[in-house]
Amino acid sequence: MMYGMTPFGRNAFDLFNIWNDLDKNYDSMPVNACKTDIKDTGDKYVMESELPGFEKEDIKLDINGEFLVISAEHKSESEEKDEKTKYIRRERKFGSYKRSFDISDVDADCISAEYKNGILTIELPKKKPAEPVAKRLEIK
Repeated sequence: MMYGMTPFGRNAFDLFNIWNDLDKNYDSMPVNACKTDIKDTGDKYVMESELPGFEKEDIKLDINGEFLVISAEHKSESEEKDEKTKYIRRERKFGSYKRSFDISDVDADCISAEYKNGILTIELPKKKPAEPVAKRLEIK
């Protein structure tokens, strides 16, 4: 048996020390920060992504070729020292998130999205199958 082995190159002791690592500046959120469920409802896919703590204005949906890119970024506020606010510890961090999904079989012109209560719901209608072309060829 192998103890202390975890994915992504961290051992068990490192996981406990992450919270005490206040000197490091982590620019992005963990990979599992945006958990996404995808349902096939027959004529469309429905994606539900957890993005708690973000405002609707912080979330961007872009189509890049055959990929839908979800990105979210907390707007950083100036950290002016304030005599009234004396933090002993700050665990809420600003960060960003970006994830891509293949939409090659989706009608990209008809995608719709809604953000409510920390859940981004995206409806992705499937492309209609191309109807077979029938034509008569002329014999020369």
